[in-house]
Amino acid sequence: MCSYLTVRAEMQGSAKGQKGWFKLTGALCYVDHPYHASYEHTLNIDFVNGAEGPSARCAVELTADSARRLVRMIEDALEAAGEAA
Repeated sequence: MCSYLTVRAEMQGSAKGQKGWFKLTGALCYVDHPYHASYEHTLNIDFVNGAEGPSARCAVELTADSARRLVRMIEDALEAAGEAA
């Protein structure tokens, strides 16, 4: 179900958007109806640079299972590289 709750965080990195690569300054994460994916609800992640406008956005829509799998993959990759805090 839609939570109407958006979790925001500052980020550092790069993302590829509509006009190519841009400096990543933040991310938004929320559960809602997807724009493109054919599921009733998805976990939506927007990687953004608000100062550069709508073209500096990279969006992802994941099922809950896929989102949880992604969290585990990220943790596993960081641990394997010795980057776990």
